[in-house]
Amino acid sequence: MTFTLRKYQSDDFETLYAIDQTCYTPAIAYSRRELRNYLRFPGADCVVAENAAKIAGFIITAHEHKWGYIVTIDVLEEYRRYGVGSLLLGEVEGKLHASGVLEIGLETATDNPAAIAFWKKHGYVKRGVRKGYYPGGVDALSMTKPLGAGKTTTTKTKKN
Repeated sequence: MTFTLRKYQSDDFETLYAIDQTCYTPAIAYSRRELRNYLRFPGADCVVAENAAKIAGFIITAHEHKWGYIVTIDVLEEYRRYGVGSLLLGEVEGKLHASGVLEIGLETATDNPAAIAFWKKHGYVKRGVRKGYYPGGVDALSMTKPLGAGKTTTTKTKKN
């Protein structure tokens, strides 16, 4: 499969909302209002991955000064294990680094070993635990990664 990355367009909103609803439980998935707000944050960026003109996933980040934050990364199940998440992550890390961001952070659920492994594979390290961060009282790992020289890669397409 080949994936192409592009910048979010307002026409993508409903598709991104539907993907987020599919990727997360109703208690964790963003409402339309929350998703719109994240896309409008100062310093927000959203990159979309497509396969044959169909959106396969997306990532939303925000940054302020030297600090970046991953709001969400969503990949439809049928496109997982093809490197879409890594492709999206590499793209935004490169963009954030080019914008002067020195460190990027995120939260991920402590009960999601696949997500934790993904972040660790990409150089993110645990900085702490946020108790009861998610609905239902699920804790979150706070993770960060420095974006120094040689720490990021940007790839436009992936072929398998």
